[in-house]
Amino acid sequence: MTNMLWIPATVAAATFQVGRNALQRGVMSSSGPWGATLVRFLFGLPFSIVFVTVAHQFVPSANLHWGGGFWLSAVVGAAAQVLATAALLDAMRRSGFAVGTALQQSSLPLAALLGLIVYHDRISPVAWIGVVVTTIGLVALSWPAPEQRRASLIGAAMGLASGLFFGFSLNAFRHAALALEPAHPVFAALVCVAVVQAMQTVALGAILAWRDPATLAEVLRRWRPSLGAGLCGACASAGWFVALALSPAAPVRALGIIEAPIAALAGHRLFREAIGARQILSGIAIVGGVLLTTLF
Repeated sequence: MTNMLWIPATVAAATFQVGRNALQRGVMSSSGPWGATLVRFLFGLPFSIVFVTVAHQFVPSANLHWGGGFWLSAVVGAAAQVLATAALLDAMRRSGFAVGTALQQSSLPLAALLGLIVYHDRISPVAWIGVVVTTIGLVALSWPAPEQRRASLIGAAMGLASGLFFGFSLNAFRHAALALEPAHPVFAALVCVAVVQAMQTVALGAILAWRDPATLAEVLRRWRPSLGAGLCGACASAGWFVALALSPAAPVRALGIIEAPIAALAGHRLFREAIGARQILSGIAIVGGVLLTTLF
């Protein structure tokens, strides 16, 4: 039963992530991509600490191993996630909310390859076919119209960079949780979220204080609207980390593609972005690929 928990955890994470991205996009108009990235970690950290406190009541006997394997994976994942978030927000600004989110999903094939090469995680041949089908659907979904190609290609590059960094972070976070406490993977995942968000908050906050204090001041000034982004971000991160502690990164990322159609609907409703026949057909291909990757 516990092994299947990664499926609802992933669906919840993808849903909360769309909400967080939408709220971050609103913040970016005044704080820029780096300020909006800090919002995710700074205002998500208090909620993540609450999650750990509550979870600890259920596993008081957990024995956390603060070894080098944990810290190496946590630091690599934290740095990659910061870069991925900033690249994603810039891609959304250049290419639109739905397209930017779709391009971020390039983390699916990248996470599968990195998991195989670096961490020796293995998935079935049918699941690899699902990865390929899903990737083709994502390319078709995010391919820009000719008149938008020059501007959109810059956004596409940022989206692909986001996918690459997210691929690194997914695998790193999985193995950070496994190194911390393999006997209680859900609790370990929640602890990892809090530790990683604390590192990201301190590092990015210090960089902004040094290089762009005006942005940092704007982030702090707009703390009320940022709390929603922080809560959604904390819930999304908790879902991703729990899922990754229970399953290899490729199936988790594959099921997480459900974020793309949710983002398309959100972009249509919130930002008046159009949905055409190509997006619908690509979405069908993505769903088919996701099913192959997740179920086999």
